Amino acid sequence: MTSRSAPDRLLAVLAAFDHAHPALSLSDIGRRAGLTLTTAHRLVGALTAWGALERDASGLYHVGLRLWEIAALAPRGLALRQVALPYLEDLYEATHENVQLAVRDGSEVVYTEWISGRSAVGVHIRVGARWPLHVTGVGLALLAHGGTALQEAYCARPLASYTAHTVTDPARLRRMLAEVRRTGVAVSSRQVTDDALSVAAPVRGPGGAVVAAVSVVVPHADAQVPVLVPAVRLAARGISRALGWQPEGARD
Repeated sequence: MTSRSAPDRLLAVLAAFDHAHPALSLSDIGRRAGLTLTTAHRLVGALTAWGALERDASGLYHVGLRLWEIAALAPRGLALRQVALPYLEDLYEATHENVQLAVRDGSEVVYTEWISGRSAVGVHIRVGARWPLHVTGVGLALLAHGGTALQEAYCARPLASYTAHTVTDPARLRRMLAEVRRTGVAVSSRQVTDDALSVAAPVRGPGGAVVAAVSVVVPHADAQVPVLVPAVRLAARGISRALGWQPEGARD
């Protein structure tokens, strides 16, 4: 077996934590990272001293604030969230439904902000959550504008299914993506849960490339897509302008 480098072992320690495992003992970290207890102890000690990990009163380790400080510098993370938040709040006030902001990371969508309505439909989303691109509105919006190479590679792979309504046929997915590009909005109906529908629109950066997507998630039974589309488009357009994008007709 090829031995791992020191950076690989450090990254393995950090990768041991996820949303299902936010707090771990030293032995848990060693097991999940594939390290001996001695190596895990040494690396965890170094990461804790630096602030990447924190240890609570019960002896369990958590991700530390030092990592949050560094992550906040990511232009597609907190910086994007700060620009987008006023428009997300406006979208929430207009709908009182779940509002989401997301970016693409490879073949997955990553949620960077989420505003939840008190009486809105329940969703399996939280900040930092990941889902396959084809099952969510924001994911479809990002995939549709991700370029032909990405789309063909994505459609060539097995498409995960979560409900009886999840689109798993590549030909149908290609048609959906073409429709997203034609209309400027993506609609995902009951693909993750049987009771939810999302409407999403792409967010563009200064050069016009799609850098994120915004969506609203509503109960499928009460969904009024024609009413939601203008509100979502307006939010996406506002965020895009705030990021420096200008429509063709508005450019000098």
